[in-house]
Amino acid sequence: MRGCLWRCVQVLASLVILGFFLQENIAAVRVKQQHNTLLSEKKKMIQQIAQEEISSKIKNHLKHFTEMQQSSHVLRHVTYTVLAGASYQPKRLLTVGIFSVPHSHRTHLLDTMSSLFQASSEQDLEYMLVLVLLSDTDPTWLNQTVANISGLFMPHIESGRLLVVHGLLGGSRAKSRNDTSPCGKLYSRQKTSLALLMNFALNLSEYFLLLGDNVKTAPKFLANVFWALPAWKQLHWVSLDFSSMPLSGKVFHTEDLSRFVSFLLLFPKDIPTHLLLSEFRLLLSQNVPIRFSPSVFYRMDKDSEFKDTCFPAEQDKDLGRPDNPAGTVFTNMISFWNTNPQFAYFLNDDYFWTLDPLEGNYLLVVLDKPQKVIKVAVETGSTKNRLNLLKHGQLLLGYSPMEYPQRCAHYNLVGPLVRGQLEQMVFYEEDAVTEISCIKLLVTSSHDYPVRIMQIKVWTEVEDEESWRLL
Repeated sequence: MRGCLWRCVQVLASLVILGFFLQENIAAVRVKQQHNTLLSEKKKMIQQIAQEEISSKIKNHLKHFTEMQQSSHVLRHVTYTVLAGASYQPKRLLTVGIFSVPHSHRTHLLDTMSSLFQASSEQDLEYMLVLVLLSDTDPTWLNQTVANISGLFMPHIESGRLLVVHGLLGGSRAKSRNDTSPCGKLYSRQKTSLALLMNFALNLSEYFLLLGDNVKTAPKFLANVFWALPAWKQLHWVSLDFSSMPLSGKVFHTEDLSRFVSFLLLFPKDIPTHLLLSEFRLLLSQNVPIRFSPSVFYRMDKDSEFKDTCFPAEQDKDLGRPDNPAGTVFTNMISFWNTNPQFAYFLNDDYFWTLDPLEGNYLLVVLDKPQKVIKVAVETGSTKNRLNLLKHGQLLLGYSPMEYPQRCAHYNLVGPLVRGQLEQMVFYEEDAVTEISCIKLLVTSSHDYPVRIMQIKVWTEVEDEESWRLL
């Protein structure tokens, strides 16, 4: 009897101790959550203050910005020195611009350049110029950096594929404030380098790709860029994003560079550069980012100086497999080989064959209930031989559903298919409708051959389950 009572006391004591530790653990988790929430709110507040300051200054300087665009002299007090390569360059399709400044820790400039050249074929290199801008005044650092570049990349310098320049910016309108923070100093150096780099690249190519000195390049990245450019040629865009990083991986029309440099110099140097880029895009009427997925550029050193504090977190997340929400598929295309248009929306090996689709034909998915769509993808043709592609098509997302006939009253363009494929993140304008009811694949030009639509893939926003998991 006593033994049984003693065991009961032991079990009861164990449960009390276990409950105590569980309460402590839950309390610690909640404290951590509160700390993370406060930190996140603080970052948002800082970004909001900076954004409000930018918006205020935009209103004050918009007239002056317009006047500066009309001037042929974007930068009057700038000097350049060619450190490696030929100063005269034939005009190419793409300039890959890399800006670099000294760091307190190990620099990744050489690693960035190695990754870039290794990811490029000989044919790719015929169409692009790699331009490296060094903007520091330390002669020791400059000499050593140029010597290292020359030692590793002399064949590219001799072939005219690589140009290294040093630039200095004199009296510009952009001034730094007296209370510049560590992040402000980083923005200031970044903005100066960016202005010098873009100003030098004005007449070198049709398009400009921006990279920092801390970037890893995916293999065959140039194919992604080169195939996207003609697909988007007839559509309005200011920047195309091939990465989730704040600046690196963005492609611009070279004709827009002088305007962006003028825009940069309207603001204090220590205002976040990535916020200015967003505002510039809005000024030129591109209301949402255009971001291709997956990224082909990545940050090499994720623990570098001030990066996690001064720049927004990278938004590349593993979204997992698509979760196509329930919906009904309609089409006015001609089906053959006993295929059903619904097959194109099933997440399996089925697909839909259509015979010689005409301009204006469509494949329309009407969702059973509205969804927040965060990513979409379209696959057409054969992945092996690239036949039966839908070469001329666009994907649109619709809202304001209608019952008779089933469709949506309004649509927003996601983008054109590139080589019969599309994979893009979806962004929404401020105060816009984010609940999507329709997904429309539209044929924009007639085809004189059968087309195979493999799959339309949809990723929707999933609610954060972290809170209830802890309870």
